[in-house]
Amino acid sequence: MSVIRRTEARRTETPNAAMTTLASPTQGGSALAMWRVEMAAGGQGPLHVFDVEQVWTVLTGALSVELGEDAFALAVGDTAVLPAGVARRISAGEAVTALVAAPGGARVSVAGRSEEEPFVPGWIA
Repeated sequence: MSVIRRTEARRTETPNAAMTTLASPTQGGSALAMWRVEMAAGGQGPLHVFDVEQVWTVLTGALSVELGEDAFALAVGDTAVLPAGVARRISAGEAVTALVAAPGGARVSVAGRSEEEPFVPGWIA
């Protein structure tokens, strides 16, 4: 068993959101990563594709998800299971906090990114 104290949480800020890693392979987890996403009202992540399934649960606020050709809204208490290999974009109509889980070491490709891809984001490593 591993215990990860709140003082050991790792915060990563991007232009779109802040991710606080609560558990990951580099923090005592073996196969699962879990992180909190905080996105300001009007925030929007880039179009991206993960190679694994992700589970998102909205804790506060509301968000919208573009997933392939579909779009849907999530409110407090809603959970979405996003499949691997499908392009997605997460947007916050109002400030939102969500809890996300995915396999550790998940790799992402981001539309328009010039750097080497796919890569493992720091909050999942």
